[in-house]
Amino acid sequence: MTFSIHGLAVARGIAIGKAVLVASSRVDVAHYFIKPAQVEEELARITQARNAVMAEVQRLHQSVPKDAPPELPALLEVHMMLLQDELLADGVKHWVTDRLYNAEWALTSQLEVVARQFDDMEDAYLRERKGDLEQVVERLLRHMKGLPTSLPQPAGRKPSSARQQEQLLDESHDAPLVLVAHDLSPADMLQFKQSVFTGFVTDVGGKTSHTAIVARSLDIPAVVGARSASHLVQQDDWVIIDGDAGVIIVDPSPFILAEYVFKQRQAELERERLVHLRHTPAVTLDGQSIHLLANIELPEDTQLAVEMGAVGVGLFRSEFLFMGRDGKLPNEEEQYQAYKRAVEGMQGLPVTIRSVDVGADKPLDRTVKEQAHLNPALGLRAIRWSLADPGMFLSQLRAILRAAAHGQVNLLIPMLGHAKEIKQTLHWLAHARAQLEKKSIPYGPLRVGAMIEVPAAALSLPLFLKHFDFLSVGTNDLIQYTLAIDRADEQVAHLYDPLHPAILHLLADTIAQGAAAGKEVALCGEMAGDPALTRLLIGLGLRYFSMHPTQILRVKQEVLRCDAQRLAPWAQFVMQAEDPAAEMLLR
Repeated sequence: MTFSIHGLAVARGIAIGKAVLVASSRVDVAHYFIKPAQVEEELARITQARNAVMAEVQRLHQSVPKDAPPELPALLEVHMMLLQDELLADGVKHWVTDRLYNAEWALTSQLEVVARQFDDMEDAYLRERKGDLEQVVERLLRHMKGLPTSLPQPAGRKPSSARQQEQLLDESHDAPLVLVAHDLSPADMLQFKQSVFTGFVTDVGGKTSHTAIVARSLDIPAVVGARSASHLVQQDDWVIIDGDAGVIIVDPSPFILAEYVFKQRQAELERERLVHLRHTPAVTLDGQSIHLLANIELPEDTQLAVEMGAVGVGLFRSEFLFMGRDGKLPNEEEQYQAYKRAVEGMQGLPVTIRSVDVGADKPLDRTVKEQAHLNPALGLRAIRWSLADPGMFLSQLRAILRAAAHGQVNLLIPMLGHAKEIKQTLHWLAHARAQLEKKSIPYGPLRVGAMIEVPAAALSLPLFLKHFDFLSVGTNDLIQYTLAIDRADEQVAHLYDPLHPAILHLLADTIAQGAAAGKEVALCGEMAGDPALTRLLIGLGLRYFSMHPTQILRVKQEVLRCDAQRLAPWAQFVMQAEDPAAEMLLR
């Protein structure tokens, strides 16, 4: 019987194949009290398990193929970081020593404590790391119970070796395979050949979960957050994954199957056509040049950006260099080398580096414990965090200035809202230059820009245009702060609306004032990479888009079909409508 399951669309496209079901492998945990004399023995069991799992993950990290997506080793490094996390280790020790819990009970108790902290984080990427923590604890528990810590075998099939597993998969070479699981760790995914699965479905996860990240990096259709998919889908069921709509169709009828086979072929043809656009200039029908830039997290991401035809990096999220280090910040030399690699990787194209956006929802185990605040999104984060730690800020500014000696570099400052913050930021930048000059260390010129992501900034544009060379609109936060919507709260997340008239007015006004001042205005939030919004944004006057590299060609295709002059009055009409989303559908 045909039925459908709905989840979150995280990687576009259509996948059709037989389900390889990876059943949930949550470990049953015994709960009992130990005697004081057994404390050291229980702690030793935990230490031994942690060392063994760490060694296993390190082996997997070392065995990552050179052509694997950079996200895979990065996510394995997250698992290694979590295994060494003091918050987890100290908490477990507390439960064993003070409460006399057995080792397994102590692990799951501390998991609940830390998981709640992840749930409270504002940043979506960090919130999704809760899944990584759960997988790390599960690996520890499985080791302590003497169970295999690698990927559980598909239900009903238990090959006794990796070679047998490959043979089993190769037996189905005539039928494509899709993976259906409760959740998948990056270590799990490495144990399958990359070419085996044409799509992924998981019960849990969000748009920034590790499965979603890997699926996007491989450009494979994926749906996450499908809740009970791993329970409803059976082994070898025919499954359609609609990565555009976020729908899984199980046991499709011949008519539905034929329809999706046609859609799949059309998508393949479109993808082949899009590849030919890589080196085509992004110019509208009426001759307006549109600059399509890439958002990156690591220097290695520049390779994909160049391959997709990005004309530069519009946002290098430097905070990813600061994470997963157990609270130890990267020094100036480490940062300089990373920024230099990114600049060289872009082969002469400009690179915009955002100063570190951490604090509050992105804690680094520093002295300030902002994550305990009721609303961390309004706490000490981004430029506030940097200005509160001048030593750290100067170290980053010097590293960015030094990298600018190797190519075109722009500096982007996040979450500015006050004139005094602007003056302090520019003061420390001048001080960083003076420090380098005093030591005769080479550095290059910087264009300095400000992010418009706080409503106060959007309403104070003359001040920002006076002090900065360019602006970049961070719509993810601008929407959240303007509409007073906590994206992490599922009860109100449906109100998070990029097409709200207030958002469109702020965006249009920012673009218009920037143009009047002769200064660039870019957009680096999720809106920039949504092809459905490309025409509206061009109509509002936007000319600089920054997005994930895999989104560039689809957006470019829309650009090439646009007539900016004709779109301008329509965009104004949409912006003035009570329900802009409805007007968009009518076009």
